[in-house]
Amino acid sequence: MKKSLLFISLAVGAMMLPGVSLADGWGHHHGHGWGHHHHHDHHVDYYPAPEVHYYYPQPVVSYYAPPPPPVVYQAPPPPPPVSYYPGGRPSTNGLAGGVIGSALGYQFGSGDPLAAGIGAAAGSYLGNGFGGY
Repeated sequence: MKKSLLFISLAVGAMMLPGVSLADGWGHHHGHGWGHHHHHDHHVDYYPAPEVHYYYPQPVVSYYAPPPPPVVYQAPPPPPPVSYYPGGRPSTNGLAGGVIGSALGYQFGSGDPLAAGIGAAAGSYLGNGFGGY
């Protein structure tokens, strides 16, 4: 186990060293050592860049009268809500009466769906009526 760890660490180190040795700055300029760089000053005279001046005309100032104040119209108030139920909204009393009426109609009608429907309608009507709605 120790030999394989040593081998792996040596192999990783060997792969990393060439990049480090080339990144130190030595060996540039094909064999010219440190301090043997020859700098030649090439001074080139160019014509100066032409200066361009843009002249814009002054904006025309026009004075106008201020706009009239906006006219605000008041909307009429909304109409009162329309009640679709003459005695008010139905309560759960009608629902409970409909369920009980449907069960009673189904029993008294011997399983007839028409009797169950009539019993549900009658139970709902009585449930809403007894609740004061």
